[in-house]
Amino acid sequence: MQLIGMLDSPYVRRVAVTLIAAKVPFEHRPISLFRHIDAFARINPLLKAPTLVADDGTVLMDSSVILDYLAAAFPRIAGLTPSEPHARLRALRLTALALTVMEKAVQRHYERALRPPERRHDPWVERVMGQLMAGLAALDAEAPQNGWVDGELGTADISVVCAFTFTRLILADLVEIGPYPNLPEFCARAEALPAFLAAPAEDGVTAPFAIAD
Repeated sequence: MQLIGMLDSPYVRRVAVTLIAAKVPFEHRPISLFRHIDAFARINPLLKAPTLVADDGTVLMDSSVILDYLAAAFPRIAGLTPSEPHARLRALRLTALALTVMEKAVQRHYERALRPPERRHDPWVERVMGQLMAGLAALDAEAPQNGWVDGELGTADISVVCAFTFTRLILADLVEIGPYPNLPEFCARAEALPAFLAAPAEDGVTAPFAIAD
């Protein structure tokens, strides 16, 4: 099983950290959508990261679709999302918030990194930033101040950390973290764990096949 994509993508990192936390072995191939476009296209011509190549050769994309498949294939990954309805609802709520923050941070980054200044649309930028700030405020209010969403580290926690770390790294000059005092502490607790240390949000790093207990 191969995970294709760079760990500086919050979506790729979300899958990698989940696999590592669940102790599911995989091969990580840090192929860039920009620097290695031909190599990526040979695996997935849709050029979408993360891409997962299953053991039977089936190619999946989209982090949520990939994690859904992995949860069905590996009980340890399924166990990272609570099954009790109320706890599951809370975990899914935080996951959805985190995915929205990822999406809006990526949109804002691409807007200034890839679109020429004369073609930028200020009302769209303001809308995206408003959505991003609302998502961060909700995560700050709802992420647990101690421990994790369901008692032990789970997919929701991993998603929140990947979203916030990416936003801090890529939009440091645009996003003040002062209004969100809980999120930095929550993420610092997670980033110190072996699964996160093994898959840092860095360009070109290869996540390990597996980590020791």
